[in-house]
Amino acid sequence: MDWVREWWQDVTTPSAVPSVTVVALTGVAVLVVLAVPVAWRVARHALTIVHEAGHAVVALLVGRQVSGITVHSDTSGLTLSRGRPRGPGMVATAFAGYPAPAVVGVGAAALLARGYDVALLWGLLALVAGVLVAIRNWYGLWAVLVSLAVLVAVTGWGTPAVQAAFAYVVTWFFLLGAPRAVLEMQSGRRSARRRGARDTSDAGLLGGLTHTPGALWVGVLGLVTLAALGLGGAWLVGLQV
Repeated sequence: MDWVREWWQDVTTPSAVPSVTVVALTGVAVLVVLAVPVAWRVARHALTIVHEAGHAVVALLVGRQVSGITVHSDTSGLTLSRGRPRGPGMVATAFAGYPAPAVVGVGAAALLARGYDVALLWGLLALVAGVLVAIRNWYGLWAVLVSLAVLVAVTGWGTPAVQAAFAYVVTWFFLLGAPRAVLEMQSGRRSARRRGARDTSDAGLLGGLTHTPGALWVGVLGLVTLAALGLGGAWLVGLQV
């Protein structure tokens, strides 16, 4: 079982934290991805996978049964669960999607601030593998398998420098991409309203479940993701919070 001991040592042994310059450069690289439409559209699939994982995990925590997850080529996704159609459990399940990447980003930042980039990569592998089990459409299967293959390649064969850089890029992407996705949702809500279509966004669902304006939930989700960005970003650049 030598390989188990070596694996455990790799996971639990902290590595040197990169300089603030390196951390900042990875953040700038992610900002470029978020700003370039083609790059954002491709990378957005990773955010969708974590978004749907958030719905699924919370659904299980509140006692619902998860029927499956789908991820579509337009980067939208859907998590189906069975249980009471209303009530706190359903509200928590509907709320969980957009904050999920932000929460993962904060947890990742906490690990990276302590040098546990390898532990983070293995944690992401476990997360994506869990989503793989629940995927129920072919495109979603392809998207998850590609994500899994990239993680396996970096975790298994990447040099320490590559692993650290990749871990910081992924963490910045979740932290910065989460509020970007909330803005995108609001844009989609405005577009649906102009067309006279029904609001099928998470904010619209939350508004219907709680008899409150969907815009209120857009604001709440935006504040949660921005707070996560502030906290996680501070940890990444070495500030004491």
